Amino acid sequence: MPIVTVCDGCRTEYRLKDEYAGTKVKCKTCGSVIVVPGDRQEYEAPADGDDRAGGPFRHDRFLINQKRISISEKYYVYDEGQNPILFVERPAHFWRHVLALLALLFIVTVGIGASFAAGAALGGPDGRGLFAAVAAAGVVLSIAAGIAAFIWLVPKRHIYVYPDDTKSQLLLEVFQDRKVNFIRATYTVLDPKEGVLGRLRKIYLYNLFRKRWQAFRPDGSLWTVAMEDSLILSLLRRLFGPMLGLLRTNFVMVHPETGAVLGEFNRKFTLFDRYVLDLSADRARALDRRMAVALGVLLDTGERR
Repeated sequence: MPIVTVCDGCRTEYRLKDEYAGTKVKCKTCGSVIVVPGDRQEYEAPADGDDRAGGPFRHDRFLINQKRISISEKYYVYDEGQNPILFVERPAHFWRHVLALLALLFIVTVGIGASFAAGAALGGPDGRGLFAAVAAAGVVLSIAAGIAAFIWLVPKRHIYVYPDDTKSQLLLEVFQDRKVNFIRATYTVLDPKEGVLGRLRKIYLYNLFRKRWQAFRPDGSLWTVAMEDSLILSLLRRLFGPMLGLLRTNFVMVHPETGAVLGEFNRKFTLFDRYVLDLSADRARALDRRMAVALGVLLDTGERR
């Protein structure tokens, strides 16, 4: 039975499906947020083969808007009707980064000072060579110790997906597997009730020519590959940059064997970070929408766009 509700701002009346009970929707007339009456149904994990018909991941198109005035990276996700369905946050841990930087500076400063003092004491008035050797070794060790302390203190930056910004219910977690990534970065996507949904991987060498991410199933088989939409545009971006958005980066998600397009992740031509994750080409729903949303967020925050 539909739920009848009225916008407090403009008095527009809406008839909404039962699944919107207890949620917030955006008024299409005045833009106000409407709290839909009724008790919210908890989001249950589906059985095998279920396409999550009753949950926020049932859609084929997701409109992803990043909140700009925020230290942490935050995204509001809407459906095609501009109704908010998800809230995504990647905490920045600002003060822990500050602490890690201060620790690095302290260790390097104290270490270099101690190195020069030790070099002067061991070298004596005529031991210039020994002084230089001891001081140089001390500087190298101090910098290495400072970097090690910085890495140890800096936390991993995980991603959390909720139904809304109250963060009362966790729907999805994307864990950064390692703090330091020189060759590749990997992330594990989990449903709190189902466990591991899959893994996402980025190999930095690919970024020299064409940015690329890979999504894997829990069994390790390749699920989809997300890459920049054009090799020529990719090379032009390396040479000229985004050119005020004229060469903005878009991605296509393709089947790893057939090359068929499963979805697209396109940045809208705006001053702010707004994206459309369109999976309408994947009519068979071969790609889990939860994995697709996690991948879409990483295509922005993981690429520092």
